[in-house]
Amino acid sequence: MGARPDLHRRPHEPGGAVSFSIDTSELNALAADMTTVGGKIGPLVQTAMRKTARDIEADAKQLAPVDTGNLKSSIGHSDLRTVGQSGTLEVEIGPTANYGEFVETGTSRMAPQPYMGPAFDRNAPGFASVLEQIAASVL
Repeated sequence: MGARPDLHRRPHEPGGAVSFSIDTSELNALAADMTTVGGKIGPLVQTAMRKTARDIEADAKQLAPVDTGNLKSSIGHSDLRTVGQSGTLEVEIGPTANYGEFVETGTSRMAPQPYMGPAFDRNAPGFASVLEQIAASVL
Protein backbone atom coordinates (compact mmCIF):
# COMPACT_ATOMS: atom_id res chain seq x y z
CA MET A 1 0.00 0.00 0.00
CA GLY A 2 3.07 2.24 -0.08
CA ALA A 3 2.58 3.08 -3.75
CA ARG A 4 1.20 6.44 -4.77
CA PRO A 5 -2.50 6.43 -5.66
CA ASP A 6 -3.31 5.84 -9.29
CA LEU A 7 -4.75 9.22 -10.30
CA HIS A 8 -5.99 9.74 -13.83
CA ARG A 9 -6.35 13.13 -15.48
CA ARG A 10 -8.26 13.38 -18.71
CA PRO A 11 -7.91 17.01 -19.82
CA HIS A 12 -9.57 16.62 -23.18
CA GLU A 13 -13.09 15.82 -22.08
CA PRO A 14 -15.87 17.64 -23.96
CA GLY A 15 -15.92 21.29 -23.04
CA GLY A 16 -12.36 21.22 -21.71
CA ALA A 17 -13.40 19.50 -18.48
CA VAL A 18 -10.90 17.69 -16.34
CA SER A 19 -11.94 14.61 -14.49
CA PHE A 20 -10.05 12.61 -12.01
CA SER A 21 -10.65 9.19 -10.69
CA ILE A 22 -9.05 6.77 -8.34
CA ASP A 23 -9.32 3.02 -8.35
CA THR A 24 -10.44 2.28 -4.81
CA SER A 25 -10.48 -1.49 -5.25
CA GLU A 26 -7.31 -1.88 -3.14
CA LEU A 27 -8.77 0.32 -0.42
CA ASN A 28 -12.04 -1.59 -0.61
CA ALA A 29 -10.19 -4.91 -0.28
CA LEU A 30 -8.26 -3.55 2.67
CA ALA A 31 -11.49 -2.31 4.20
CA ALA A 32 -13.06 -5.75 3.82
CA ASP A 33 -10.08 -7.32 5.59
CA MET A 34 -10.06 -4.83 8.43
CA THR A 35 -13.56 -4.95 9.86
CA THR A 36 -12.74 -2.56 12.71
CA VAL A 37 -11.80 0.33 10.42
CA GLY A 38 -13.27 -0.75 7.09
CA GLY A 39 -16.36 1.43 7.30
CA LYS A 40 -14.25 4.54 7.85
CA ILE A 41 -12.07 4.33 4.74
CA GLY A 42 -14.73 4.91 2.08
CA PRO A 43 -16.21 8.04 3.66
CA LEU A 44 -12.72 9.50 4.23
CA VAL A 45 -11.76 8.96 0.59
CA GLN A 46 -15.06 10.43 -0.58
CA THR A 47 -14.56 13.49 1.64
CA ALA A 48 -11.03 13.93 0.25
CA MET A 49 -12.29 13.68 -3.33
CA ARG A 50 -15.10 16.19 -2.75
CA LYS A 51 -12.68 18.66 -1.16
CA THR A 52 -10.17 18.21 -3.96
CA ALA A 53 -12.90 18.76 -6.58
CA ARG A 54 -13.88 22.02 -4.87
CA ASP A 55 -10.22 23.07 -4.69
CA ILE A 56 -9.61 22.28 -8.37
CA GLU A 57 -12.76 24.19 -9.28
CA ALA A 58 -11.65 27.21 -7.25
CA ASP A 59 -8.17 27.19 -8.75
CA ALA A 60 -9.53 26.79 -12.29
CA LYS A 61 -11.80 29.79 -11.76
CA GLN A 62 -8.82 31.76 -10.50
CA LEU A 63 -6.66 30.70 -13.48
CA ALA A 64 -9.30 31.00 -16.22
CA PRO A 65 -8.79 33.90 -18.60
CA VAL A 66 -11.59 36.44 -18.37
CA ASP A 67 -13.14 38.25 -21.29
CA THR A 68 -16.85 38.27 -20.53
CA GLY A 69 -16.64 36.09 -17.41
CA ASN A 70 -18.82 33.37 -18.97
CA LEU A 71 -16.06 30.75 -18.99
CA LYS A 72 -15.08 31.40 -15.38
CA SER A 73 -18.66 31.34 -14.12
CA SER A 74 -19.40 28.10 -16.01
CA ILE A 75 -16.72 26.10 -14.16
CA GLY A 76 -18.19 23.62 -11.72
CA HIS A 77 -17.98 19.98 -10.67
CA SER A 78 -20.21 16.93 -10.81
CA ASP A 79 -21.36 14.86 -7.90
CA LEU A 80 -19.05 12.06 -6.82
CA ARG A 81 -20.02 8.79 -8.48
CA THR A 82 -18.91 5.17 -8.45
CA VAL A 83 -17.96 3.78 -11.84
CA GLY A 84 -17.94 0.08 -12.67
CA GLN A 85 -17.70 -2.88 -10.35
CA SER A 86 -14.18 -2.07 -9.17
CA GLY A 87 -15.43 0.74 -6.96
CA THR A 88 -13.65 3.49 -8.90
CA LEU A 89 -14.78 6.88 -7.65
CA GLU A 90 -14.94 9.72 -10.17
CA VAL A 91 -15.79 13.40 -10.25
CA GLU A 92 -15.65 15.74 -13.24
CA ILE A 93 -14.58 19.35 -12.94
CA GLY A 94 -14.78 21.81 -15.80
CA PRO A 95 -16.67 24.47 -17.68
CA THR A 96 -20.04 24.10 -19.31
CA ALA A 97 -19.10 26.83 -21.79
CA ASN A 98 -18.78 25.07 -25.14
CA TYR A 99 -15.49 26.82 -25.96
CA GLY A 100 -13.70 25.81 -22.76
CA GLU A 101 -11.61 23.14 -24.44
CA PHE A 102 -10.43 25.61 -27.11
CA VAL A 103 -9.25 28.04 -24.46
CA GLU A 104 -7.47 25.23 -22.58
CA THR A 105 -5.76 23.63 -25.57
CA GLY A 106 -5.66 26.47 -28.11
CA THR A 107 -6.55 26.48 -31.78
CA SER A 108 -4.72 27.21 -35.01
CA ARG A 109 -5.52 30.90 -34.40
CA MET A 110 -5.21 31.13 -30.63
CA ALA A 111 -2.50 30.04 -28.22
CA PRO A 112 -3.56 27.74 -25.38
CA GLN A 113 -4.48 29.36 -22.09
CA PRO A 114 -4.50 26.34 -19.76
CA TYR A 115 -6.49 26.66 -16.58
CA MET A 116 -7.99 23.20 -15.90
CA GLY A 117 -4.77 21.22 -16.25
CA PRO A 118 -2.77 23.53 -13.99
CA ALA A 119 -5.59 23.53 -11.42
CA PHE A 120 -5.52 19.73 -11.37
CA ASP A 121 -1.72 19.67 -11.18
CA ARG A 122 -1.76 22.04 -8.18
CA ASN A 123 -4.13 19.82 -6.21
CA ALA A 124 -3.17 16.25 -7.17
CA PRO A 125 -0.15 16.01 -4.84
CA GLY A 126 -2.20 17.08 -1.82
CA PHE A 127 -4.93 14.59 -2.69
CA ALA A 128 -2.38 11.79 -3.06
CA SER A 129 -0.86 12.75 0.28
CA VAL A 130 -4.26 12.59 2.00
CA LEU A 131 -4.89 9.14 0.53
CA GLU A 132 -1.53 7.97 1.82
CA GLN A 133 -2.41 9.31 5.27
CA ILE A 134 -5.73 7.48 5.19
CA ALA A 135 -4.01 4.25 4.23
CA ALA A 136 -1.30 4.70 6.88
CA SER A 137 -3.93 5.36 9.57
CA VAL A 138 -5.49 1.94 9.06
CA LEU A 139 -2.32 -0.11 8.83
